[in-house]
Amino acid sequence: MKNNRHKLILELVTQRNIETQEELAQLLKEQGLKVTQATVSRDIRELNLTKVSAENGKQKYIVLDNGVSTAGRMNRYARLLNDAILSADTAKNLLILRTSPGLASAVGAAVDALGLTAAVGSLAGDDTVFCAFKEDEDAVTALQELQQKISTGLEVKKTRRRRSAAGTADIEPAE
Repeated sequence: MKNNRHKLILELVTQRNIETQEELAQLLKEQGLKVTQATVSRDIRELNLTKVSAENGKQKYIVLDNGVSTAGRMNRYARLLNDAILSADTAKNLLILRTSPGLASAVGAAVDALGLTAAVGSLAGDDTVFCAFKEDEDAVTALQELQQKISTGLEVKKTRRRRSAAGTADIEPAE
């Protein structure tokens, strides 16, 4: 039953732009399967589905890993990270990755799969990924590790705060 449901989900995701778990659950029900939102959520996690921006500007689920070898998967993650990450920075024990709109979830999944040393967890929004570490130094080390793993030009940005004439705090690159 589960294998058949997974095959159907993969088929639906590759053929259609499915934006939400509810939409996927409805499509499965239309195919005669009784599913709950919790089951669909678990299936999405097990199938390693993630959301990306579709051509119409909305989100859609895609298969992040489709039975590719570990080396092939790591190469795919590296390509995704190279293409999607616009900037990277650290703030205390956080590694902050800015991505193209709609790609943070995929980047977060790829970063999790790469297994950065000392990572406690990550959280992805629409265009930003926060990776948390126990120690401040671990975030800088992780950024360097990420750079090495994906062979990209990301660099640690050192910033300083200054007060503007209006009294607000601005951030600018340190010299």
